[in-house]
Amino acid sequence: MYYDSVENKHGLKHDPFKALVAPRPIGWVSTVDNDGVLNLAPYSFFNAVSDRPHYVMFVSAKRKDSLRNIEANGEFTCSISTMDTRDGMNISSAPVEALADEFALADLETAPSHFVKPPRVARAPASLECKHWKTIELPDVSGDDGHFIVIGQVIGIYIDDAVIKDGIVDTASFRPLARMGYMDYAVVTPETAFSLGRPQVQEDGSVKIPEGEWDGVYR
Repeated sequence: MYYDSVENKHGLKHDPFKALVAPRPIGWVSTVDNDGVLNLAPYSFFNAVSDRPHYVMFVSAKRKDSLRNIEANGEFTCSISTMDTRDGMNISSAPVEALADEFALADLETAPSHFVKPPRVARAPASLECKHWKTIELPDVSGDDGHFIVIGQVIGIYIDDAVIKDGIVDTASFRPLARMGYMDYAVVTPETAFSLGRPQVQEDGSVKIPEGEWDGVYR
């Protein structure tokens, strides 16, 4: 099939776009409002977008509590959602009133951050502490409130020592969640994770993929 994605006339039961751009990491964003009320919400349009310095971004559909708090206070955290915390992540996505504390609603304990005011999810194996850099508004075809790209610089990182093995984070060991389309999710496991060596160009111009385990050298 082929269809005009601007008009969105796909003829299917639901828009397939998010089922195709998948899986997507989940940004479990924690913020604090001016009165100290905590807010926690998962965002599936989330990713790391640069290195040195580290920047992450997430997209808010309309001006939700996370965006308002970040623009007011300039800080947020992104906790990593895992298979073990999937229920808490799901509950924290409920469209409750602005004064509701999603940590309490989802029965999640907080842990203090080191460099920003918003806390992290205590059970999360890792968390990124971020300073707001910029919000970019995207034009909306329906003329509604639109979508907003929130970009933050990562100024502090928490990692549970239990997931660091031989000086490297064992990502698959904590089974991070990812979002797909519809109501579907995916999970990374030790059984599904694998490594591929970076291709190396030979003197004759051919390309060779190294065999065996990674030698620990970035190329």
